[in-house]
Amino acid sequence: MTMTLTINGKKRTLTIDPGEKLLDVLRREGYMGVKKGCGAGDCGACAVLFNGRAVNSCLVFAAKAEGAEILTIEGLATGEVLHPVQEAFLQEGAVQCGYCTPGMVMATIDLLSRNPDPSEPEIREALSGNLCRCTGYVKQVNAVQRAAEWMKGGETRG
Repeated sequence: MTMTLTINGKKRTLTIDPGEKLLDVLRREGYMGVKKGCGAGDCGACAVLFNGRAVNSCLVFAAKAEGAEILTIEGLATGEVLHPVQEAFLQEGAVQCGYCTPGMVMATIDLLSRNPDPSEPEIREALSGNLCRCTGYVKQVNAVQRAAEWMKGGETRG
């Protein structure tokens, strides 16, 4: 079957199998920042923004994305300029091995779009669907706090 959706701002028409997951379609189309982790929605490595909200793409049938706006980690930077959340994760050292980072970044963007000034417990709750085996999440929380400040204009980037 064919479907039309927008990925990272570009309208695409794709041929998919009816039972195919969005994760598999995105990876087949070259969006390798969408990581294949658990396949059961437990790790968050495959998170993308689906019409502005973070979802685990391993749980979404691709056919449900007909007409949707999908944003992957590859669609965040503008040329060489990173999105403030990406830059904050780098500056805070919250990337470790990097496998969970795309999903955490997407969860953070979802959080900050709904709550530009989250408390630490709210940040931890927003990131709770993202499993990281390298760290204790302190650097990720710090990165979200820094990104929130940048995005509010309260701190200078760089």
